[in-house]
Amino acid sequence: MTDVWANDAVTLAGLVRRGEISARAVIEAHIERIEAVNPVVNAIVTTTFERAVERAAEADDAVARGARPGLLHGLPVAHKDLVDTAGVRTTYGSLLFADHVPERDELLVTRMAEAGAISLGKTNTPEFGAGSHTVNPVFGATRNPYDTDRSSGGSSGGAAAALAARMVALADGSDLGGSLRNPASFCNVVGLRPSPGRVPSWPVTDVADVLSVEGPMGRTVADVALLLAVLSGPDPRVPLALDAPPPALTDPAQVVTLLDRDLRGLRVAWSPDLGLPVDPAVRSVLAPARQVLADLGCVVEEASPDLSGADEAFRTWRAFRFATSFADALRRHPDKLGPNVTWNTERGLELTVADLSRASTLHAALAGRVSEFFARYDVLACPATQVPAFEVGLDWVHEIDGTPMDSYLDWMRSAYLISPTGLPAMSVPAGFTAAGLPVGIQFVGRRRAEWSLLCVAYAFEQATGYGRREPSLGA
Repeated sequence: MTDVWANDAVTLAGLVRRGEISARAVIEAHIERIEAVNPVVNAIVTTTFERAVERAAEADDAVARGARPGLLHGLPVAHKDLVDTAGVRTTYGSLLFADHVPERDELLVTRMAEAGAISLGKTNTPEFGAGSHTVNPVFGATRNPYDTDRSSGGSSGGAAAALAARMVALADGSDLGGSLRNPASFCNVVGLRPSPGRVPSWPVTDVADVLSVEGPMGRTVADVALLLAVLSGPDPRVPLALDAPPPALTDPAQVVTLLDRDLRGLRVAWSPDLGLPVDPAVRSVLAPARQVLADLGCVVEEASPDLSGADEAFRTWRAFRFATSFADALRRHPDKLGPNVTWNTERGLELTVADLSRASTLHAALAGRVSEFFARYDVLACPATQVPAFEVGLDWVHEIDGTPMDSYLDWMRSAYLISPTGLPAMSVPAGFTAAGLPVGIQFVGRRRAEWSLLCVAYAFEQATGYGRREPSLGA
């Protein structure tokens, strides 16, 4: 079988389960793919090839003995370099941890491995995940597979680029202000920010944190749904973990049946910009999506939720989080922290009790207004990113359609204003600019309604097919 790596995760899982290809052959094909294209893209920064081949052989032997394969049996994956992996170098993109090797796996890694996934390594991320442009002093920049002079986005940019370049079948990521959605949009893949607690994270660094979540990335909506089924579900150690179990899947192919739903009558709020500056190229690509949704039977109305207060609440709690995590490092090693982490941490150290109290009040009011809005609508459709992928050598986007951006956060508002709502949100391929750069549409669902949201995304994906367009990276 040639070009094994060209198959999406659900298709590849079926081939392995039916015995049409072995797990070892799948892993070896993806290793060859990584060796061929990763030097250009720089998405996978630490490899675990020898271990992966061993585990693939063990997986084949187990099935030969009659063991029941897991949902991700034999599938090649990679873990974000913010996620601890036992015995594997994990740097967080920081010089302070350039040689760090954790002693234990995070829960996300454990769940994927228990489902049969085989890790090929770690994907690149900006320093401590700060920013939607994947570059750091340890490994450098990850390039966009569709134009290697452009950014892959971030902070899960290595994951998105690895998926787009067909190096792995699935990848995990995390999202504070858009880190699953932004790189998915830039790289023509699918990234889902789940509801807080849907994918429990352990060890817990902040039991009250509802802004930062972990979640799935894939080349198709079905792939993302498959990985979500593995990652979600309660964990007694995690205070905010949701109790609802994932769908009881026994075969990866069943996920398609779950997603195939009639959208007639679905109420969609359409917002071309969320009231924000949006690059004309992005507007042009997204404009036809409104008619696609209407043709699927949706009732589409132009409307946008009142997100006033979301900006301040997000920035305050983000800064507080950085101060909690990095104040000591900034005090002890100011020369080894980059400008993004330093700036956020300094803003956090300036916060007062009054600032935190105001952020809490704004956050609560936002939740109330959003709940009222989604009593009228099932889904919000809007831009995932306000710009297409920018030049890889740029630090951040300084202007959008004539409007100056004052900080490295400003250009990400279409994603980060959604984060404090607590709603599930995802980016799905929606087309390409005249320059051939991918653009994603953001779908935002009702509270804790990931599976309904995935059904909308699946219908849009099937109607458009933009995700099937591969980058030209060679064999």
